[in-house]
Order: sequence, then C-alpha cells, then structure tokens
Amino acid sequence: MAIELFRNEHHACLMFTDLVEEDGQAVQANQFLIVDNGTGAVIDPGGNLAFNDLFLTMSQHFPPNKLSWLIASHADPDIIASLDRWLTSTQAKLVISRIWERFAPHFTKAGKTVDRVIGVPDAGARLPLGKSELWLLPAHFMHSEGNFHFYDPVSKILFTGDLGVSMMSGKDASKPVTDLKAHIPLMEGFHRRYMVSNKILRLWARMARQLDISMLVPQHGAPIKGRQAINDFFDWIETLMCGVDLFDDRAYQLPVAYIDPVAGRTGAALRVA
Repeated sequence: MAIELFRNEHHACLMFTDLVEEDGQAVQANQFLIVDNGTGAVIDPGGNLAFNDLFLTMSQHFPPNKLSWLIASHADPDIIASLDRWLTSTQAKLVISRIWERFAPHFTKAGKTVDRVIGVPDAGARLPLGKSELWLLPAHFMHSEGNFHFYDPVSKILFTGDLGVSMMSGKDASKPVTDLKAHIPLMEGFHRRYMVSNKILRLWARMARQLDISMLVPQHGAPIKGRQAINDFFDWIETLMCGVDLFDDRAYQLPVAYIDPVAGRTGAALRVA
C-alpha cells in the first residue's frame, strides 16, 4: 500500500512500508516514489524481497518505464540489491555516492550499469526532477562511508536513510511520530551501534538545522513529523554518544565462543580435553 506523504497538483511523495514480509528473517524497510510534473524517482528501491510488490504497487501511481532516477543513500543490500531488476525493467539511472559507484555493478549482470550510474561527489549536488530538484546532502558515516540524504524543497521532506531509524513493523511505520520522547527507546539501540560518532551527528545537525523541514523520513520505521519533534530529534542526536565513542580495547580481543554448525548459532567456548 502506498502512503501519501505529500501531494499537490504537480508533485507527489509516496512511501511504501509493508513490502517485506514481517517474518523475522529480514528487517523492515521503506521505499519512496517522488514525482514532479511527470518525472519520477525512486529513493532506496530496496532488495529483491521488495521488488515485485514495489514495482506492481508503484505502477498504480506512476509508470515505471518513465522513471528517470534510482536514488540510493548508500550501497547496503536493503537499499539496492534489486538493482539488476530495476535496470532491466526501466531506463532509470542509478544515483549513488562516488565511493560506491564501482561497487554497485556487483548487484547486476556484467555490463548492465554501463552509462547508467551517476557518482555523486562527497560535497553533494542538486538533481533535476521535473520542474523541481532534489538536494543530495552529505551524510557520510551515518552509517556508510559514502552516504547521502535527500531533501525535497517542494514537500520540505528530508529523506534520512539510516538516520532516524526506529525498529518496528511496516504497519506501525506508516504512522508519523510527533512525540519524540516516547519514540526514543525504539531508536536508541540502533543509533548507538550504527552511527559512527557523536562528532558526525553534530556536524550533520548543524547543516540540517538550516533547512525548512516538515518531516524526517528514514529508510526503516516511522517518519518524524512537526517542528517540535524534529527539533527534539536534533537535540537528541547532538548529545548521543555512539559508534567509536563507545568502544575501547575490550572490544578487540581474540574470540573464545564457537559457532555450533547444527544449531546455527554461537555457543559457549569450545572445551578441548
């Protein structure tokens, strides 16, 4: 099902939250379609688990053969593992960090990406979309080395990839969050592990505060909506210790646990008589 984040006469932003089955085998992920004056872009199109349903559902709102862009915040499999199928089914070009430009072809058959990948420099850029544009904003190390967020100046939505992620079902992810304090427990563990450092979060927040934002929309979990909740999010991440801030020499020691090949999980240390 498509969730309408924004629509006017010439511009629309749709979110898809429930295309990956909630069976505990794969993380929930959101995909996005933006259309401006008949030109379309998919943001973070997802892996093979989402492709069929996304392609069919999206077709009810915009013809896939008219897509111009496949825009990827970074190169994780839940972002672009379906790339080969998108390049076969559409004429769209992939827009991704220059760091991942030569890694993306590993998701496709040989030669599929020739002249169909646009590498974005670290400083970001503005990407034409119909009569509007999308701003590709630096978001490096949150969590990927080459990472971008996408600001839509028409809807004033900032698509934030893995920043702002909350761990929940696709059904729950369809409901925007307006009370950040109650939402933090669903975000905190992920951000402490996946964000690289507090320094990066502070630099990003200083940049993002310059934007007029109506909604922060991550790639997993629920959007954060409204001025108060968005400001509270900025305040929260500016003080959050995460990633390398939390590591010391105890994190780097030779392992003692072993993987049980029958149970398929890590067990206690193997004792050798």
